[in-house]
Amino acid sequence: MSQRSSETEQETSTRPTPANAIGEERILDAAYELLLAIGMRRMTMADIARHAEVSRATLYRRWPNVQAVVAALMTREWTIALVSAFQPDAVDGRARLVEGVVEVVAKTRVHPLMRKIIELDPEFLTPYLLERRGSSTVAHLALVEEGLRQGQADGSIRAGDPVWLARQIILVSLASAVSGPVMAEKDEYPKLDEELRVMLTRYLMP
Repeated sequence: MSQRSSETEQETSTRPTPANAIGEERILDAAYELLLAIGMRRMTMADIARHAEVSRATLYRRWPNVQAVVAALMTREWTIALVSAFQPDAVDGRARLVEGVVEVVAKTRVHPLMRKIIELDPEFLTPYLLERRGSSTVAHLALVEEGLRQGQADGSIRAGDPVWLARQIILVSLASAVSGPVMAEKDEYPKLDEELRVMLTRYLMP
């Protein structure tokens, strides 16, 4: 191999990856690891860029600050939870919806990301609980509304406006997910889930 070819290969291997070729998942994975290690308040954009091995310019082209990165991370995590929770093999629409909601609540309550934020940076959640809907909440509402319509179509869910039924379900679910650890020890969480299951089933029963 010629010296020039060797130099060319070395240049290629050390050349920075173009910003548009760097996957978002890589950056979010880095942010996840940092958040669990040091908390959001101590985490900086420079920390995330260094941990993800990207430039700060690349990071800022996608998100303006740490809060925006964490918001995107939360949306990713709860989208994964939603996709895995609502399975199509339930006996009817009501069972599918209730079991899906209970599963998402149970996973949220013990999710490392949620627990770390509540432990170290609870003020991050305040706007999403008291002031506005985040992307995750919007996605949850849409999924629950669709589940309600399916249950009403097969006769397993009572009549009512799916929009308002969904909002009430999300309100109850948020309380159980976020405040559940205040009301029960970890080994008692299944009792909370069972009571939520009973509550939702009776609320939706025709």
